[in-house]
Amino acid sequence: MKLKGYLLAALAAATYGTNPAFAVPLYAEGMNPNTVLLFRYVLGLPILACMLMARGYSLKISRREVMPLGVLGVLMGISSLTLFESYNYMNSGIASTLLFVYPVMVAVLMTFLFHERFRATTALCLAIMTGGLILLLRAPEGVEISGIGVLLVMLSSLTYAIYLVMTNVSKTIQAIPTLKLLFWQLAFGSMVFLFMFAIGTPFTPVPQATSWINLVALGVLPTVVSLGCTTVAIHCIGSTPTAIFGALEPVTAVALSILTLDQSITPRELWGGLLIVIATTMVVASDHIDPVLLRVRKMFPRRREPHS
Repeated sequence: MKLKGYLLAALAAATYGTNPAFAVPLYAEGMNPNTVLLFRYVLGLPILACMLMARGYSLKISRREVMPLGVLGVLMGISSLTLFESYNYMNSGIASTLLFVYPVMVAVLMTFLFHERFRATTALCLAIMTGGLILLLRAPEGVEISGIGVLLVMLSSLTYAIYLVMTNVSKTIQAIPTLKLLFWQLAFGSMVFLFMFAIGTPFTPVPQATSWINLVALGVLPTVVSLGCTTVAIHCIGSTPTAIFGALEPVTAVALSILTLDQSITPRELWGGLLIVIATTMVVASDHIDPVLLRVRKMFPRRREPHS
């Protein structure tokens, strides 16, 4: 069960990392983030509906499920919109790397709000992962990191962290089949983009026939595949390990750029990716590492201050 969760979490991270590759070319063709995301969410709906019907599931939801599904959908919509907007202010690779502060946010939320035990391995993994992300976070020469862009990415991280935690702790959400859950998340999430149109954001039409390739890819890979794998992974291993596995996204992005775009990799990026791989590997082996870390900790007891 845990192995399945780890594999799905890794696949979710890899497919979510394809967002910039499909979205940025659409921006260059004149589409804005809000329109791109509306197509991304709406195109995912018929795919999920067909999968649900093939499995004999109904799309009907109870009155009790409307509120939590609506909140999840809005959280996901805001997280997507702020991330996609950040691509207009900063390098999309840097934005995607910055996004992965959310594992820290998830760990903090689960510890302080839901009293999840903050394991020694989790703390060590987060520290190693942060070091790897810092090494990967390298702006090209002459490029400044936008403050607005950073704020947008931080808001995206926070809303996604809350989304992951809610998926993990809500009994109502856990009882809903994954495909049905995703369908209604996308449906409610689309309301965010419709609201933006209502308050003045312009709708930009699809510029050419080939643009549909990127739009459909967005609807399938970082939406249906990534969100589906994330939901199942949370049920298998919990929100904190799933969030930590999300840090594999910058590694897969670098690997894809080398394999498909003939780009080079610097020693700094190589070390950053290696640290993240080490951190995620430690999550998988946490049951064996935790006892070792506790024994090491007991070897160095705290010195007590003498009473005055």
